[in-house]
Amino acid sequence: MKSIVSKLVLVTIALSIFTSINTDAQVKKPNILWIVAEDLNPNMGCYGDTINMGHTPVIDKMATDGVLFKRAYATAPVCSACRSAFITGEMQTTTGTQNHRSSRTTDGEVVPEELRIYLPDGIKTLPELMKEAGYFTFNSGKDDYNFFYDRTKLYDVGNAKDYVPGMNGWQGNHPEHNLSWTEDVWGSRPDKNQAWFGQIEIMGGKRDYKYVREGEKLATNDVPLPPYYPNIKSQREAWTQHYNAGRGSDTRIELILKQLEADGELDNTIVFFFSDHGSPTSLHHKQFCYEDGLHVPLMVIGNNPSIKPGTEVEDLVSLLDVTATTMALAGLKVPDYMDGQDLFAKDYKPSEYIFGARDRCDFTIDRIRTVRSDKYRYIRNFWPERPMMQPSYRDLKPIVKDLKQAYADGKLTPYQETFWFGPRPEEELYDIEADPFEMNNLATDSKYKSILKKHRKVLNKWIKETDDKGQYPEDPAQLEATYNLWKNRPQFKNAKVNPEYDQFK
Repeated sequence: MKSIVSKLVLVTIALSIFTSINTDAQVKKPNILWIVAEDLNPNMGCYGDTINMGHTPVIDKMATDGVLFKRAYATAPVCSACRSAFITGEMQTTTGTQNHRSSRTTDGEVVPEELRIYLPDGIKTLPELMKEAGYFTFNSGKDDYNFFYDRTKLYDVGNAKDYVPGMNGWQGNHPEHNLSWTEDVWGSRPDKNQAWFGQIEIMGGKRDYKYVREGEKLATNDVPLPPYYPNIKSQREAWTQHYNAGRGSDTRIELILKQLEADGELDNTIVFFFSDHGSPTSLHHKQFCYEDGLHVPLMVIGNNPSIKPGTEVEDLVSLLDVTATTMALAGLKVPDYMDGQDLFAKDYKPSEYIFGARDRCDFTIDRIRTVRSDKYRYIRNFWPERPMMQPSYRDLKPIVKDLKQAYADGKLTPYQETFWFGPRPEEELYDIEADPFEMNNLATDSKYKSILKKHRKVLNKWIKETDDKGQYPEDPAQLEATYNLWKNRPQFKNAKVNPEYDQFK
């Protein structure tokens, strides 16, 4: 009898241990990694790009191993504004962080109180929320947020020893941020069972063209130019460079995924890959609200029932949805203030409209708003008298200098001359499928009058309901700080800049 009881006790203990282990496995939180590319359009094979088809194998495999979002959009076509949005999950025009490179002074200085932009009460960044939920957090790369924050409260790893809260323009580019992922990032957490959330920056359109695999680099004339560009050498080189950047980014992502696997982290890690906005090397992309500036790659892989391999999503999605989805995959409640939604939720409803915005970029003052619907892109230019080629930070680059020279020499087509150097239309409307280069403005076509009015109404409603901060003048202190940052640089002092700066001269 004692023998039977002993056996029953042993079986009970064994079942208890098994149940405990199984329960732990079930409740173990996933690691979540954001691989964020700078300034990269989705010119990859998985997006149907014929030039890079077969030349972005790692990214293409991510698409087949996970979920590929075919129509994902940034909230702004410039770094700091869109990053301020996706790190909080709320549109930058709602939080007052829409002006590029605001809440800062010169590099290396702590932001004085009068220049500090604080997030509205009750709003926290995603890394802070993840830390509160028990996650270890890191950022091996860039912040570039347009509000005052203490980086050490966002990230456990990725902070230089001499970092001071409010250090102007902090972007994680300190030499100490050249971290070993194994030793210094996910491998540095004291408890190796602790789940982690991290951001790894790859240079995308800015520098990843340097990492193209041997024998894979495109030559200057291998990529045809879009017709909105003049056929000049600097434009061909810039356009080709961006295609090479897509190939180079593929090799950077391969290194990250291999290291995750080598360290035994990959099986429990959900990986998001996306870009902050479009290409920096070509005009019409970065800083402008066309498809080129806002359409970005987005895919998610990981061992999770919601992430079904081989899924392609045609719905319109925003990078704000990445923030909400990250919270949900971590098992956390998505805060009510977040504008995005969990893309894998059972009650998920596709968005009918996606919004984008461009405001002051560096010293160039502008205001553009856009609405993307299933078939159309609507754009409103609030300062149409300011041409596309008004003075900007890129004015010393060959793509700008050569374009201006071609204009002076009368070598542009009538379309190119008007588009780049003439006044802009107050409203633009494009049928994206029929006109992927967005060159045929339908806003003046009477056949599209009802469609134009519908999109106009949608934008007006959104501006009012979200209290779009771009409708109010920028704080004079912020504007003066911008003036002081740029006043001695040739792009600014040798140009006819916006009249808003006259008060500071």
